[in-house]
This record gives sequence, C-alpha cells and structure tokens, in this order.
Amino acid sequence: MQQIIISGAVAFLVSIFLTPLLIRYFTNRQLGQEIREEGLQSHLRKRGTPTMGGIAIIAGITVAYVVTNLIAMAQGVGNFTVSGLLVLGLTLGLGATGFADDFIKLYMNRNLGLNKTAKLVSQLAIALIFGLLVLRFPDESGITPASTHLSFIRDIDTIDLAFGGSIIGIIIFLIFIYVVVSAWSNAVNITDGLDGLAAGSTAFVMGAYTIVTFWQFRNSCATEVAAGCYTVRDPLDISVLCAAGLGATLGFLWWNAAPAKIFMGDTGSLALGGLVAGLSVVTRTELLMVIIGSLFVIEVASVAIQIFSFKTRGKRVFKMAPIHHHFEAVGWAETTVVVRFWLIAVMGVLGGMAVFYSDWLRLAEV
Repeated sequence: MQQIIISGAVAFLVSIFLTPLLIRYFTNRQLGQEIREEGLQSHLRKRGTPTMGGIAIIAGITVAYVVTNLIAMAQGVGNFTVSGLLVLGLTLGLGATGFADDFIKLYMNRNLGLNKTAKLVSQLAIALIFGLLVLRFPDESGITPASTHLSFIRDIDTIDLAFGGSIIGIIIFLIFIYVVVSAWSNAVNITDGLDGLAAGSTAFVMGAYTIVTFWQFRNSCATEVAAGCYTVRDPLDISVLCAAGLGATLGFLWWNAAPAKIFMGDTGSLALGGLVAGLSVVTRTELLMVIIGSLFVIEVASVAIQIFSFKTRGKRVFKMAPIHHHFEAVGWAETTVVVRFWLIAVMGVLGGMAVFYSDWLRLAEV
C-alpha cells in the first residue's frame, strides 16, 4: 500500500507543477490549439490555448513509476517487473505517436498532423511489439504478463484466441491485441473534446484499476491457491502504475478543468488510451474494461453510428459526433456536459467494480 500511495503522490506533484511550465512555454512561443471553423462556434474562444499537456501526464506516470520502484528496491520490498515495463512501454510508444502528431500541427503548421496511414502504421507496429512481448517472460510459476485466452474478470478457459499456440492462432491473437490497443487509444482520443472530460474520466478508470490490481495482489494464486484467487503476474507493480496514472491525470486536471489553461493533445490522449489497453490485457480483464471504461465506449460508438448512418442513409443520428458535442449543440453548457459525462463514467466504474467484487464473493464462498 505504501508503494501505491508514493506513486500516486509523486505523479500528482510532477504533473501539477510541470503543467504550468508547459503552459508558459507554449504561450510564450504562441503555439496553441487550432479550432475548426465548421465546429461549434462556442469553441472558437479556445483558439490559441496551449496543447501537448500530455507531456506532463506522461512525465508524471514515468517519474512516479521509476521513483517508487527505486524506493522499493532500496527497502528490499519490490522491483521493476516485466508487466509494468511493458504497459509503460505501450503508454510511451503511443504517447510518442501523439507527440509526433501534435508536433507537426504546432511546429510545421499542418492542421491535420500525422496522416491516417502514418498513425495506423505506428499503432500497428506498437501493438504487435506489445502483443509479442506480453506472451514471453514467464515467472517462476510459468505465468506470462498476458495470456492468449479472452478474459472477463479472469481468463475464460474455453476461449483461446491462439488456438493452443498455432501460427494462425498467434496471428489472430495479435490482431486481437491490435484491436484492443487501437480501440482504446482512439476512444480516449475521441473523448478528449471538452475541458477536463478525458482527464477526469481516465482518472476514474485509473482509480478503479488501482483497487482491482491491489485486490488481485492481495488474493494472488502465487501467494496462496484459494477459491477466487487471481492468476495474474505482477499485480502490485501494475497497481503502482495505475496509481501513477491516477495521480498524473488528477494533477493535469487541475489546469485542464474548465476553462482549460492547456489541452492534453494527442500526446496525452493516445498515451492514456495505451495505458487503459495495456492494463486490460495484463490484468486479464479485457471485457471488464468495457464496463469500467463505458464512457469511452459510448463516445466511440456515437462516432461509428454517425458515420454508418450517414453513409447508408445519408442522415445523421446526432447533431454532431462524438456525442458530447451533440449535447453542446442542443444547448447544454460545456461544464454541464462534462459533469454529467463524469457521472456516467462513475456509474460505469461502480458497475464494473460491483461485477468484479461479486465474482470474487461468488467463488470465495464456494
């Protein structure tokens, strides 16, 4: 527990004190967000607001994770783990993709940043590397950071995506990992459209997974094989990383809440999406994450529905997509949309936590 508290506190402090430095840097160089003319007119006032604040989030997560593990090593109570490093690597990799996109927009005066092909290739390469590595590095019990089984609250033994390790099965597994990584990174990216919306919603998810992973640590099959125990590698270190994500997003939210002094940009949203995706894989909870991160699912689903409806019927379901812009377009104030969407995020988190805990109770009582 001490490691989790240290990680969250360090991440919060790094993020909350680094963010104003970024605000000052980008403001002095007159590097700010461009707002599309065809978008909501109320957003035009945000033109010129500094972006790339995700640098502070990534720095907070990285510094907190490293510092916490160095302290744990000095005390002889912990160390860096493969699971934690792989998820951090996925986060940094997608963050680098977002950084390149933001950099091109700001410094090379290209409104669209990276083209779709470059983003697709980058996400594909990062996902494939992550997918290959998470099936390696077994611990003394033979547990790897991830398994080839589809997972809900724990592995579903009857659904092996790799079909016992065949070449075709491994390809299917890697495709699955790519879908997970690209879906979550794009979902968080799409959600990042209003002041504080993505940062606050991600903080709720990180808080939930801090509890989930710590619970997995306290009830690990590696410690004691008991009813309801979890076969997860390195749950405590993953909990440290979740706490870092929580602290970093809260620290950034201090400056990103309405009226935002800075935006996280693709640097932050893609990195946080990668963190969400990686956590779902190494904790064996890919399907549970759909419940806990239900707000992100709703946001990306609204875009898919809008595109499908327009291309098939020539009509739009929403006034604007993603859905948070629809509610702005019908007259809701931005802060009203954000707070109500936070409430939806909280309900998803509480629902997911209830399912997670009820599963443990059911098995523990057997």
